Order: sequence, then C-alpha cells, then structure tokens
Amino acid sequence: MDQQAFIQAFFKSLKGFLFNLPLLLSVILLTGLFEVFITPKMLSSLFSGNTFLDTLTGTIVGGASVGQPFVSYLIGGELLDDGMSFYAVTAFILSWVTLGIVQLPYEYRLFGARFTLTRNLLAFIFALLIAITTVQSLVWFK
Repeated sequence: MDQQAFIQAFFKSLKGFLFNLPLLLSVILLTGLFEVFITPKMLSSLFSGNTFLDTLTGTIVGGASVGQPFVSYLIGGELLDDGMSFYAVTAFILSWVTLGIVQLPYEYRLFGARFTLTRNLLAFIFALLIAITTVQSLVWFK
C-alpha cells in the first residue's frame, strides 16, 4: 500500500469516527447513568411471580437496560437472591446483552432501519425462547 492511499484511508476513517462520535458518546453516557441510578431492588419490583410474565418482563427490562455484560451477571445474582425466577433472570441477562433500546439510534445510523429492526426483533424472540429452553434444560437434567 502506498503512502497516499494510506493517508486517504486514514482521513476517511477519521471523518467516519468524528461523524459517529456524538451518538457514541451519548450511548456511553446513558449507559453510565443507568448503571448508577437503577438498582437491583428497583428491577426486582417489576416481577410478579408468573413464569411467562416474568420471562417477558425480564426480556423487556433487559432490552431497555444498558450496560456491560459482566454487570448483568451481578444484577442477575442480586435478582436471584431477591427471589426472582430463573426464567426472568435468564431472559434479563440475554436481552441485556443482545438487545439495546438506547443503542437503537446509533445502530440505525450505522446499519439502517431494516437491519436494526430485524436484528432487535429476532434478538427479542430468541431471548424469550433461549431463556425458557435454558431453564427447562436445567430442570430436565437435574
């Protein structure tokens, strides 16, 4: 690769990065706010004890939540300690990692509406199915 092509590619990459920087920073800031102000006790108050509704609620709350995947395991442990079902906690963790309501504008801007909506819809459906299947497999093999 010659030097001219490298410089051209560098500036094109820099321009793309700067174009996406405001959205990227807003996603990072919202993530930080969520992790500071939303506690596991607040999340546990959303669950009813009904297996299907808890799984659905866990998926929705996890998808609306944002944060690092390792934090979801800590929150999941707290929810289990508070008496939440494995269904709800598994759905919460899965959707926390795979869905992202806060990231939708950024993802839309980068990948387009069709991809973003399709990916999030499939992630929602599979979070429900995988949560149910995971917990059922624990019951079957116990």
